[in-house]
Amino acid sequence: MNRTPTALIVEDDDTLADLLAGLLARAGHTCARAVDRDGALSLLRQHDGIALVLLDLGLPPYPNEIREGITLLERLIAERPHLKVLVLTGQDQDAAAFAAIRAGAFDFLAKPAQAAQILAAVRRATLFLAHERALREAGESRITIAARLDEGLREAGEAAEERLLRQVLADTGFNVAETARRLGLPRENLYYFLKKYGIQRNA
Repeated sequence: MNRTPTALIVEDDDTLADLLAGLLARAGHTCARAVDRDGALSLLRQHDGIALVLLDLGLPPYPNEIREGITLLERLIAERPHLKVLVLTGQDQDAAAFAAIRAGAFDFLAKPAQAAQILAAVRRATLFLAHERALREAGESRITIAARLDEGLREAGEAAEERLLRQVLADTGFNVAETARRLGLPRENLYYFLKKYGIQRNA
């Protein structure tokens, strides 16, 4: 009987993907695997249980740059804000680390990362997932945003507002009525915020 994937590996090097799958299996995860942005997003939408992603930033069609990986990272977090994304890259470490953390990565590992380092990062991510789940069950939500200080409090507040809305929508499986209930909003007000932030199912 196949188990529902709890982790997603996005890596176009088959040998490394095999290694990562083995490490994740040791940590108790069942893996789905993708080699590019479209494949990763498709798998994420198919499997609600995916909560952890190991992401190589150097992906096709630009395997020697970080831009495709960063774009995918932003899309993953937008669709499922609770995801813990562990980034691996052999590109310029300082630039890649900065871009990845700014885009919402949970952790950053430079290639070639040792197995012990990867497992430690996976365990940290799993611990955070468990505690954040407990917070949600208690009616709280932990949000993290990157906001430009020179844009002022209003923009930062809107970024936090959008992130919280996306997280609750993800928690409810995009159930508008339940999302409105959890946020204490009339349903028509929730539709206003959906339109304001351009949020659609799988957008």
